[in-house]
Parts: sequence; C-alpha cells; structure tokens
Amino acid sequence: MGAICFILSTKAVATLLKPETVDHVRDAVAWAATEEAPLELIGGGSKRGIGRPGNAAHTLDMSAFTGISLYEAEELVLSAGAGTPIADIHAALAGNKQELAFEPPDYGPLLGGPEGAGTLGGVLAANLAGPRRIKAGAARDHFLGFTAVSGRGEEFKSGGRVVKNVTGYDLCKIMAGSWGTLGAMMQVTVKVLPAAEKTRTVLVFGCDAAQGTAAMTKALQTPYEVSAAAWLPQALAVVSGVGYVKQAGMSLAGIRVEGPGPSVEYRCAELRKQLSAFGETEELHGHNSAGFWREVRDVHPFAATDDDRVVWKLSVPPQSGAKLANEVAGALGGEFYLDWGGGLVWLAVPEASEGGNIAIRAAVAGPGGHATLIRAPAELRSAVSVFQPQVPGLARLGRRLKESFDPRGVLNPGRMYPGV
Repeated sequence: MGAICFILSTKAVATLLKPETVDHVRDAVAWAATEEAPLELIGGGSKRGIGRPGNAAHTLDMSAFTGISLYEAEELVLSAGAGTPIADIHAALAGNKQELAFEPPDYGPLLGGPEGAGTLGGVLAANLAGPRRIKAGAARDHFLGFTAVSGRGEEFKSGGRVVKNVTGYDLCKIMAGSWGTLGAMMQVTVKVLPAAEKTRTVLVFGCDAAQGTAAMTKALQTPYEVSAAAWLPQALAVVSGVGYVKQAGMSLAGIRVEGPGPSVEYRCAELRKQLSAFGETEELHGHNSAGFWREVRDVHPFAATDDDRVVWKLSVPPQSGAKLANEVAGALGGEFYLDWGGGLVWLAVPEASEGGNIAIRAAVAGPGGHATLIRAPAELRSAVSVFQPQVPGLARLGRRLKESFDPRGVLNPGRMYPGV
C-alpha cells in the first residue's frame, strides 16, 4: 500500500501505524477502508480511557504530527501539528503573554496517567474546556481550521487563519467533540488571546452547595467580569495543595477575577463586600490563585491514585446543579463539587450498580442536562452509555455524518455510540 515504512510493530493481527507524512496517513486509512480494518486513533493517549472500549485491532498513532508551524502573536493565531503537546503550546504562548483562553484541562492524572501528555488535537477533538468556559466559551469557539484525512482515505480541510473564514459548512464545529470518529487531524489552527496581567480569586468560606451557588450567581451578575466560579465541599477542600484552601478546613466558593492590576484589586474588593453575607472572605493571589483553578480544571479532588470510584461529568442549568448533585450523591454515596457557576457537576460514586448510571441519567433528564462517564473500568464503559444517549433525530444525524466522512466505519468505531 505504499506505507509499509511506518508500520512499527505487529502482533498477530494487531498493527501499530505511526505515519509521518500526509501521504502515509492517506495510505493507512485507505488500506483500512479497503480491508474494513478498524483503526484506533491516538495522539498522546491521555484520553484513551474515555469513551466506549474500541474493537479496533489496529492503532493509528498521530503523534509524529507535532510542532508549531505558524504563530503570529500580533494576529492572535497559531497553527500546529495535531500531535503537539499542550505543554509546548502553553510555553510558546507564555513567551508572548498569551494563552488558550478556553483553558484546556489535563485529565491525565484523573485517568491514571502522567501530567502533560495531552495534545492540541486531542483537546479539540474532545471539545474540552476548563473553568473559563463561562466567559471564553468552549474549545470549538477557538478552533479556526484544520487539515485531516477522512475515513475514505481522502485529505480535506476547513477554515483558515481568521475567525470569519467560513464559505460553506463550518467543519471545525463538527470535528470538535467528534472524538476522532470523523477524521484523522494532522494540522490545526486556533485563536489565542492575551493573558491577564493579574489574576486573583475571592474565596467565600463556610457556604454549602446551595449557598455557594447563590454566591456564585450573585458574583456572575455583577459588572465585575468574573472569569470562573466554583464550589468545593469541606472534604475536598482539605485535600487541596493550596495552603489557604487546605488550612481553612471549610467548604468554600471561589470567584476568579482577571485583568489589569488596579482593576482586579478594585473588583475583588467590591466582590468581597457584596459576598460577605454568604460567609467570611479571603483572597488568593498569583501562584495560589493559579494553583486553585488548575486543581478545579484537572479534577484534582478525584485524581488520587487510591481513588477507584467512577467519575461523572454532569452539565446542567446552573440553578439546578446543587440540588441535583446533593440528591444524587446522597442516594449513591458519592462526593461532588461544582464548576461553571454551578452548571458543571463533577461527581464521584462507587462502581456498584453500574456506577449509578440509571439514577444519574434520570436526574439530569429533569432539568434538561446531560452526563458523560469520564472515568470507569472498561467493563462498565461497555455496559452503559458513556456519552449522553441521543434522541432519535440527533442519532440519525450522527449516523449520516459518520456515513459521509467514514462510510466503512474504520475511524474509532463505536467510541461514542454503537455503530458510530
């Protein structure tokens, strides 16, 4: 097939392919389509444990597509190989005091892997965003363009180097969140933004989940441009690596403010006045503030090596989060914390009774939310829906997309839904 040079190893029928050029990728996928041989797509492998266990005997390793090919700081745009480590992107941007505003999380330690193994393409393919999502949007909102190979073995591209560059379908929105089921991305282009001059976090101590949600809501409704809002119970706050959080020994709400120094100082002071009715307040500055939000972003409270509980990510209307989480955690014997102003519930429960699948699905259905199983053994991920079950119309659309991009079903088949 003209691509034998990048076959690294074979065991029985299993093959590891590591293409180094666009031609290699086209040849590999075309071979897979001809042979109807499913391929598991990986980059850094940090999110390999998310999704339904695959049935692909062959692995397409895209980690050779690495390196920043274009970075125009003045134009706020960066292009890189899809396999470029996120750590390399952060380092390059930091040199120009810029950042990926959607704050991509690192789930490596949560899933039992190392820190820093995630790639830019992987974050975009999974459409992951951290605490700043409530202000900056999701990864898809910063995804400008890409080149990829479809399941037909054909190269295609979309977008470009500017935000408004869409003349047809905005394929970036489709690829973001497709988890490698529609195409093997090789190059990606993203929008970057200036990093804040100062970052501080107002802490409100002693509030329960409902009070914490009320405090976060009040803060988000002020004109003080809050960029993140989260709540931690006492049991999870005391395992923090941030001294002020750990030593307080209380539940707390965290409200982040970013921007020019004098502005941040003024806004924090005003927020402390307005939030004092909810509890005693304190501030985290600089390193401590960054550390707190990194823990929230990367689900640090549930990432301990001896924590074998199932971890769910629930997205619900913010005003429903606290009540729903309290009820579900109470019924299942779990723990939770809130992000996105109460709209994101991170929930850890025992593996028994299918990880609480039935109860959790029923709970999120009421307010119109959705649930994703982020950490669980392969047996459980095979037995229950990992991603939110789709309504019939949406399921039909998903199948049509899959058939258009990957008619033989060779790219990460079944990772999201059976047959897709």
